[in-house]
Amino acid sequence: MSCSGCSTNKDGVPKGCKSNGNCATGSCGSGNKLAVFDWLSNMTLPTGEAPFNIYEVRFKNGRKHFYKNLEKLTISMGDIVAVEGTSGHDVGIVSLAGELVKVQMKKRKIESDGEEVKKIYRKASQKDIDVWHNARQREQETQRKGREIISKLGLKMKLSDVEYQGDGTKATFYYTADDRVDFRQLIRDLASAFSIRVEMRQVGMRQEAARLGGIGSCGRELCCSTWLTDFRKVNTAAARYQQLSLNPLKLAGQCGKLKCCLNFELDTYLDALKKFPKQDLVLKTEKGDAVFVKMDIFKGLLWYTYKEESFKWYRISLEQTQEIIELNANNELASPLEEYESEIVEEPKVDFENVVGQDSLTRFDAPKKPRRNKRRGKRISNNKAKENKTNVSRPNKTVADNQKTDSRKPRSNRPKNNNKSKVGEVKQKPNPNQQKRAQGIKPKGEVKKNPNQQKSTQGAKPKGGVKKNPNQQKRTQGAKPKDEIKKNPNQQKRTQGPKPRGENPNQQKKTTGNKPNNQRRRNNNKKGNNNGNKNAEDNK
Repeated sequence: MSCSGCSTNKDGVPKGCKSNGNCATGSCGSGNKLAVFDWLSNMTLPTGEAPFNIYEVRFKNGRKHFYKNLEKLTISMGDIVAVEGTSGHDVGIVSLAGELVKVQMKKRKIESDGEEVKKIYRKASQKDIDVWHNARQREQETQRKGREIISKLGLKMKLSDVEYQGDGTKATFYYTADDRVDFRQLIRDLASAFSIRVEMRQVGMRQEAARLGGIGSCGRELCCSTWLTDFRKVNTAAARYQQLSLNPLKLAGQCGKLKCCLNFELDTYLDALKKFPKQDLVLKTEKGDAVFVKMDIFKGLLWYTYKEESFKWYRISLEQTQEIIELNANNELASPLEEYESEIVEEPKVDFENVVGQDSLTRFDAPKKPRRNKRRGKRISNNKAKENKTNVSRPNKTVADNQKTDSRKPRSNRPKNNNKSKVGEVKQKPNPNQQKRAQGIKPKGEVKKNPNQQKSTQGAKPKGGVKKNPNQQKRTQGAKPKDEIKKNPNQQKRTQGPKPRGENPNQQKKTTGNKPNNQRRRNNNKKGNNNGNKNAEDNK
């Protein structure tokens, strides 16, 4: 539950509690300090008895006072009322009404006819509420400037809080100090700076923490700001009785003093310690004297060690300790502590799994997988796919196949048979003229080749040539031009075999493909070759 001041605006941004600890509904946690639940609100009063006309009114940070309803106004819990102040009027919220007010007044030792009980003027009007809110908004700035004035004067005091009166004419300054402080000059400076009447009030460390509030080391809201009203003295003896380490950082609260909760269970510990022996008692055994080290009050266990062997502790129960004390009282030595320790039977630890009979709660939690690079994973998967494809295309050799390959002789020792033809290749008879050329013998009737003529022999086809074999088309890498003449298969061996004499090395570059731009030059060379051959025959 919350009031409209704690809700969000149209844009969804939280407004926050603008009452600064005094929520109008009394339902917010910050505005519910030291609240009392009215469990008699649904009960009717006996016949002929008038309702109690004194109400409890709450102000900033849990400050409460009692006021009389002399005007017989219809007031209920949560109403904002204007009440009597020291000078002027103050504005507060009704926190309790009815018969429970008598209990609270009795607890604080306040009489209904005393001077401390003032009267209620009226229910607060809208103008009173506006003035009250404007005064509350000035408190933070006043506290900041007040601290600056205190630091200029060099006073050893701490200004913890500032509270304005409902009409805005007076402000109360709460401070803490270890020694007495002369703040007469401070009051003059504050009154002239803010144009208000100033009241200085010294509070203790615990009262300061109760007014400001906070969260304790236990994770709950401070006891002094929620329900604790009487502050008792806390000594370090309370920590000793509870077997706590005397660490001031752990034992101190937000106020800097010892925690009030050290006194909450002190009586229970004192009752339990009555059964335990004194800590300065020495146990006499056959092995030597044993001294006390520590104890566990809840389990009833004590730890002792020998004076000569203090590095090892022995755990014995409370009953065994009392037995040893009885033996020592009769001037008898007890058995060594090792025997007593061996008699202790450790009970199985009862936890959640053993009680309910179920497995671990995290049995369904999947283990976290290590993060891997996505790109690296994709690369690995692609490489595996490629390896699978290659394995399918290349079946694995069997053991018999491996043995066969091992039994075979290496290829280097075999005689090479160059006459064997490849599969699918057409066998052709060797030309006797080509064999003589390879051996260096010049055939009869051969005319010396022109170097210009030699370049055109690759793409030119002599008359009466044989049709090109389809298996020989693989050798041509480029596209054939339209005017190209079919090659003689006898000339293909010339390119594969040893080069003839007088062959131009630049001629090999044109074997891969014939460019169509040089076609005209080749045709002209053909005509010149034909004419040269005819002249040679006429000369013969």
